[in-house]
Amino acid sequence: MEWKGRRQSDNVEDQRGASMGGSPFGRGGMRIPIGGGRRGGGGLSIGGIVVVLIICWITGINPLTLLSGRDVSFDDGGTSQQTQQGTPANDEMTAFVRTVLADTEDTWSEIFKAAGQTYQDPTLVLFSGQVRSACGFASSASGPFYCPGDRKLYLDTTFFNELSQRFGASGDFAEAYVIAHEVGHHVQNLIGVLPKFNQMRQRMSETEANQMSVRVELQADCFAGVWGKRTDQKGLLSQGDLEEALNAAQQIGDDTLQKRTQGYVVPESFNHGTSAQRMRWFKRGFDSGNMNSCDTFSGDV
Repeated sequence: MEWKGRRQSDNVEDQRGASMGGSPFGRGGMRIPIGGGRRGGGGLSIGGIVVVLIICWITGINPLTLLSGRDVSFDDGGTSQQTQQGTPANDEMTAFVRTVLADTEDTWSEIFKAAGQTYQDPTLVLFSGQVRSACGFASSASGPFYCPGDRKLYLDTTFFNELSQRFGASGDFAEAYVIAHEVGHHVQNLIGVLPKFNQMRQRMSETEANQMSVRVELQADCFAGVWGKRTDQKGLLSQGDLEEALNAAQQIGDDTLQKRTQGYVVPESFNHGTSAQRMRWFKRGFDSGNMNSCDTFSGDV
């Protein structure tokens, strides 16, 4: 993916190195999991954590607490010009994140404008260790997530190391997919999908909530694919980039994550979608470049 030398977003808060206090209990956010065990609420393994975090993110329940038994934390105060390791805030990874976010801003602004609407840019918060958001507290273990309460994406960039080393999903476009997926949740928030899900979930059983969460997550994957297509049309993708994103989608599917962490799968606990589903919906968005192709709420997924 060609990203150097391009516009970088100003909508980034660097909280790395900031001291966070508070309880490990949170109210939820949408994210990509990186580990954990099973706990009521849908999350069992890494995949489960991802799903749970999403449900919690929408519902106000701590996803890690529900799915993996881990603590989650979110925050949105204070900024830091250095990471805990002393890495300057303008390091290459920060530049990459700012560039990808800027590209999503351009893409979704164009799409919303064509529909006669105005896209409202989200803010991306970089943190290290733990963070607090309007959704509650979260740790790096929870993975990247989006909080609809403050319309912010939260990312500890060490997750990219986890994605590559632990899950075997390396490459800059795989990392960009992670960011685009969380931006997809922001789009869902703007168009009313997340608020509606949050409302409906109050009347759902755990199994029903997990099933609906899968549809929410797959739509975010599809929206990420739409962004990917627009990026490709700009001539910014290289050979193998699409395969990087599809591999990432495969590696963080609920079934793959559960097999890796516990050796077996529990389909009723899925809340992000299987590897096949996540790959299929990302590819659908990528092939069409049209968000109207991302209706995961009608028919089978």
